[in-house]
Amino acid sequence: MVREARREDLDALLELYLFLHEDSIPEKNTHLKETWEQIIGDTNHHLIVCEVEGKIISSCVCVIIPNLTRNIRPYAFVENVVTHADYRGKGYATECLNFAKTIAEQENCYKMMLLTGSKSPETLSFYEKAGYNSSDKTAFIQWIGMDK
Repeated sequence: MVREARREDLDALLELYLFLHEDSIPEKNTHLKETWEQIIGDTNHHLIVCEVEGKIISSCVCVIIPNLTRNIRPYAFVENVVTHADYRGKGYATECLNFAKTIAEQENCYKMMLLTGSKSPETLSFYEKAGYNSSDKTAFIQWIGMDK
């Protein structure tokens, strides 16, 4: 089942992010709680999860960004696409991305953007099959406060 995250999903999401690029679960402090509440309360921030037998096994984030160009149509930014290693290759991330696309269409977005740090041909092919291309735009990233 694919749905938007609920307040009680925080712990399961933090565990899932260990399969993304995190190497530990953040300390459960005020900053984490305030950030979670901000995400859950933001109507433009859609944290999408795929649940199998009551366990969150895949997820992505879709943020709708208001915009003054393209006839004042917003655009969507997709990030943090992840699937638990034991469940990969079964279409769960595709379901999350399709859910994100439905949200973007409902919000009248004129485009969706997705960045990946992966250079894996399998991952890049996955995103191409999901409808994304790497030829229309060039992405530049500037890391702030991080060694990369």
